[in-house]
Amino acid sequence: MSGFPPTEDALVSLATWQEASNVRWAFQHMREIIPSQPIRADPQRVRPLRTHLEREVLDARLTRLDGTTSPAAEVFADTWTDALVVLSDGVVVHEEYLAGTTPATPHLLMSVSKSVVGCVAGILAEQGVLDPDALTTHYIPELKRSGYDGATVRDVLDMRTGVAFRETYDLPDAEVRVMERSMGWRPIEDGDPAGMYEYLTTLGTAGRHGGHFTYRSADTDVLGWVCERAAGTRMADLVSRLLWVPMGAEHDAEVTCDRFGSAVHDGGISAVARDMARFGRLLLDDGAVDGHEVVPSGWLVDARTPPAGVRAAFAATEHEHVLPGGWYRNQFWFVPKERGTALVCLGIHGQMVYVNRATRTVGVKLSSWPTAQDPAYLIDTLRAFGAIGAKLSEGAPGSA
Repeated sequence: MSGFPPTEDALVSLATWQEASNVRWAFQHMREIIPSQPIRADPQRVRPLRTHLEREVLDARLTRLDGTTSPAAEVFADTWTDALVVLSDGVVVHEEYLAGTTPATPHLLMSVSKSVVGCVAGILAEQGVLDPDALTTHYIPELKRSGYDGATVRDVLDMRTGVAFRETYDLPDAEVRVMERSMGWRPIEDGDPAGMYEYLTTLGTAGRHGGHFTYRSADTDVLGWVCERAAGTRMADLVSRLLWVPMGAEHDAEVTCDRFGSAVHDGGISAVARDMARFGRLLLDDGAVDGHEVVPSGWLVDARTPPAGVRAAFAATEHEHVLPGGWYRNQFWFVPKERGTALVCLGIHGQMVYVNRATRTVGVKLSSWPTAQDPAYLIDTLRAFGAIGAKLSEGAPGSA
C-alpha cells in the first residue's frame, strides 16, 4: 500500500492481506480491511506505566536453536519485530517501535486474542454467569448434532475436544482456512456457511472429548460464543467492561467481526504494545490491579498448577518436542525452564506476551513473520525473553 492512491498491484485486499509481502502493513491496518468493533478503554482509568529505560537490557546472551550464541537484540532484529516492550517488576525497561509502528499503533494479536477471551471466561465463571463444567450445548443448542455435541466448556478452554479441525496453515483446504472464509478473513466461496457461528455447527467428530490436547482455533470461537450467550453481551463489550477498562488500558483495542457482527474470538483482536504490557503485568500480579482483582487469582493458579491430565494431554502431542514439559490451560501456554515457568500468550506470525513470575519479567513482541509458523523464531524469542529476565533479576546473563 505504497503511495496514494496506490497502484492496483500495490493494493492490499481481503484476498491478499495474509500474503508474506503484505502482512507487515496489514497487521497495523486491520480495520481498513475487515469490519471491526471497538474495545473501549476509559481515559479516566488509565494505569500509568512507570518507565526507567536500561540501555543494556538487550545485551543479555542466549544460545539459539541452531547452537550459536547471540545477544537478545540480534534475535529481535532477525525475527521481524514491529514493537517490543519489556517490563521488569512492572517498570518499562525497554521499548522500541519499528516498521512504521508507534506507541499508538494497534497491531493484530492473532491468537494472543485467545488468552484475552480465556480471561473473560474466567471472570464470568467467578461471577457465576458461566459454568466451565457445563456442556457447550447448554449455552448453544445450535451445536447439537455437531462435533461439539457432548463437549464441555472446560474441553474448549483446554482445547481437548474431539472435533475434526485441522490447524494446518499451509493447506488451503484445512478447516482453519475454510473457517476464515465464513468469518470474513478471506473472500467467501459458493457453498461456504454464512458466518462463523454457522460454520462451527458444521464441524464433525474426530475423537472423544477430554482426550489429547489438539490446538484448534475453532474451540476458542465456541468459547467466545458461549461467553456471549451466558452474558447476553457481544465479546467487544465484554472485553471492554470486564478486562480492558479495569486493567487500565490507555487505548481502545478492536476486534474483527464477520458479516453478522460476530467477533473473531480466536485471533481478531488488535491492540497497542503498551496495553499488552499492561495485560502481561496483570497476569504477573495474579490478576490484580492495585489490590483490586480483575482476573480471578484462582483462575490463574488453576492454569499454572493444572490437574495431571492436562500435562499428560500435552505430552502426547507434537508440541512436546517444541515446548518440552509444557502444557495448555485456560487458553494459555506454559513453558517450564530453569528460572521459572513462563506463562505465554502466542499468535502466529510472531505475536507473544511472555510472563515469568520467578524473574518478574513481562515481554511483549508484536511481529510480522512472513510465514505463519517458524519454530526457530519461536524458541529463540522465548530464550531471549528468558535471558533478559535472568539478567534483570540476577544481574547475570542466562536463559530461562
